[in-house]
Amino acid sequence: MATSANPLNAFHFFGIRHHGPGCARSLLHALEQLQPDCLLVEGPPEGEALLARLADADLRPPVALLVYRQEQPAQAAFYPFAEFSPEWQALQWAVQRQVLTRLIDLPQTHAMALEAEQQQACQEADDAEPDAEATDPQPDATQPPAPEPDADTAPTASDIPADPLDWLAQAAGYADGERWWNRLVEERGDSEALFASIAEAMSAVRSELPEDWRGASRTRHEHLREAWMRQCLREAAKAGHQRVAVVCGAWHVPALQAAITAKSDAALLKGLPKVKVQATWTPWTYRNLSMASGYGAGVASPGWYAHLWQCSQTATETTASAVPATTLRTAGWLARVARLLRERDLDCSSAHIIEATRLAEGLAALRGQPSAGLEELNEAIQTVICMGETAPLQLIEQELTVGDVLGSVPPDVPQVPLQRDIEQQQKTLRLKPEAAARVLALDLRKELDLQRSHFLHRLRLLGIGWGTPAHDAQRNRGTFRESWSLQWEPELAVRIIEASIHGATVAQAATTRLRQNLTPEAPLPAIAQAIDDALLANLPALVQSLMHTLAERAATTGDVGQLLCALPPLAQVYRYGSVRQTDTALLASVIDSLVLRAAIGLPVACMALDAEAATDMHTQVLAAHEALRLRDSGTASEPTAAVPDEAAAEAATRQAWQAALRSLAQGDAAAALLRGMACRLLLDAHLLDGAQVATQLARNLSLGVPPLDAAAWLDGFLNQQALVLLHDEAIWGAVDAWLSQLGEAQFVQILPLVRRSFSAFSQHERQSLGEKVRRTHVQPPDSGAATAAVALTTPDPQTDASPWDEDRAALALPLLGRLLGLEPSAVEASARSEP
Repeated sequence: MATSANPLNAFHFFGIRHHGPGCARSLLHALEQLQPDCLLVEGPPEGEALLARLADADLRPPVALLVYRQEQPAQAAFYPFAEFSPEWQALQWAVQRQVLTRLIDLPQTHAMALEAEQQQACQEADDAEPDAEATDPQPDATQPPAPEPDADTAPTASDIPADPLDWLAQAAGYADGERWWNRLVEERGDSEALFASIAEAMSAVRSELPEDWRGASRTRHEHLREAWMRQCLREAAKAGHQRVAVVCGAWHVPALQAAITAKSDAALLKGLPKVKVQATWTPWTYRNLSMASGYGAGVASPGWYAHLWQCSQTATETTASAVPATTLRTAGWLARVARLLRERDLDCSSAHIIEATRLAEGLAALRGQPSAGLEELNEAIQTVICMGETAPLQLIEQELTVGDVLGSVPPDVPQVPLQRDIEQQQKTLRLKPEAAARVLALDLRKELDLQRSHFLHRLRLLGIGWGTPAHDAQRNRGTFRESWSLQWEPELAVRIIEASIHGATVAQAATTRLRQNLTPEAPLPAIAQAIDDALLANLPALVQSLMHTLAERAATTGDVGQLLCALPPLAQVYRYGSVRQTDTALLASVIDSLVLRAAIGLPVACMALDAEAATDMHTQVLAAHEALRLRDSGTASEPTAAVPDEAAAEAATRQAWQAALRSLAQGDAAAALLRGMACRLLLDAHLLDGAQVATQLARNLSLGVPPLDAAAWLDGFLNQQALVLLHDEAIWGAVDAWLSQLGEAQFVQILPLVRRSFSAFSQHERQSLGEKVRRTHVQPPDSGAATAAVALTTPDPQTDASPWDEDRAALALPLLGRLLGLEPSAVEASARSEP
């Protein structure tokens, strides 16, 4: 326990590591001995009003004090607490004994204002950088270079490790400061001299570091924080407190004990900017306490630290037990490992646990440690249980060493109305937030699952990514199935506060947010996608409004590309309409209108396109054609028959689209890729017979057509499907004749394009085409192009069929004879009669 130089000897400093169970144990013992009349804890003063909630049983760690800016909720700060955090235990101790408690860190009302000013200054500097580069004078070549740094001078910022504790760790023989601190503080027993030793170590480290080793901005911010803390200490002394316990990060202890005048601190803190902030409690997770999450004060193994804390509490409660606390810690951890592995159907017997316990304790003894730590336990697990494999250790790391624990807060803590609505719907829909990821399969034919889908889609529109759509082939068969991947993250609390400006309920906020995202200049595809989103989120009023907007915009636009791109999302809306109980009559009329306008302008839009533009149009036309097919299949699946007017409108739409495709296929102005695609679509729709297709093949694959155009037409016609070649002999013969009549130079020119077309076929299709080539008698022309054509269908030499092996075939005859009930002599005679 370290004391200050205060004349009254009132201040007792306890330098801790945030989220350290060893520090928490020692701190509780020190507080019991000291019995302070005032507790000062490093934390945001805005959260003092929330400390009364610490006595609430519904406030279960891990939780965090969330402080956010009212005008810009995205600017927020979290102060997490776990059960094993020293600050949490100190605050709990003070609340239970009704000891006055103050949070003494720099208020976020100033910190956020300073952060905003710094961001603005950086933005202005970035904007002015091009001008500065243009006006900066060139360096003087005659100026002597800067002197080399002296090896005996103080270390520079580049020489200092990211964690200064690494210096102490290396001096003690440890690889890094994390392991050193973990071994000496968190995994050790309680010690009365712990905090005095921590203060001495921090003073030594800070005395060796240059003043601005963290950079000017961070150094200034740290000085402001420590000046504010010293001012809070002075206020506590002025209030007459005799025993003041100061709990802060170990790094700040030397600065708080330094002899700095109140006048200097007041001058440093004078004129700080302010912004309006709000504070509340929010759930937190162990995963967000870990270093891997990017948390600056994070720990490597929060799950292991929780186990250390729980074992120390168990040992304290059962002091009469003959089992040492260290053995309880080791055996308890390995028992949890065994339970986890068995749940995953991995082998882990009692003998494994016994031998792993012995090995871990033996390793600790060899290394001069009083008990086995996490490093020894992992080595024992890998050696004994995992048989040297490292894969199970990754599972243990994820599930136990880090862990998926989610805290909870009372329902009546300060919340925005939107957060209350979300929590109420989570209870109604039985969707419990969990830190672990899980897949939720929904059947939209069930009312509860349909409401869950609406709720999750509304949150998605608000940017609250609790659930993301999952692609599960087994669970998503049919339009009535939907899968979501759910995982609650603490940062979602900030997203909820941000989204609260759009409305007090989820439905209202989602409607407002979707409307705001659509500007008057939004293209038709964006409006169509918004209609799809509104339908999935069950916002019927917005769906109707957006469809009227889309109809008005479609009536005035002549951009065929926009019309085509708007069709796929609308077809999805129409497809899911009956499942999601949506009236699709207006939507059908909008789709018909878009298709009619696109069909009118399609032939002109496909004229004079280069290769890249033709590829883009090819993709858009195929997607629109599929959308029209979905629209037709959706009408066919309606439970009630369509009225005559709707049926006539549907027929007119289909005829207009087919006429546009016929114009493309039979014309000469469109790109060859698009003409081939249109011909194939008409063939699949049975609108072209064999003779008409043969005519188009002869016209587009003749010698008079440039080889590159012919290859592009064939690419569009094949449409990444080989069935037409396998089952239509006329088309097969036409393609074969075209390839056979090409000269060697022409064939080499179009070979890459044709190979690209064939590469889109499946492996089975290519093998079938190769077999068909071998069965077909081809007269080899002088050019040898037909021989090369065979290579198009057999890119892999391993797919070549081996010749008939009579000896191998004869081996199957005895068994075949037995299956057919033939006499062995008959089988042998048959085998001898074979040529």
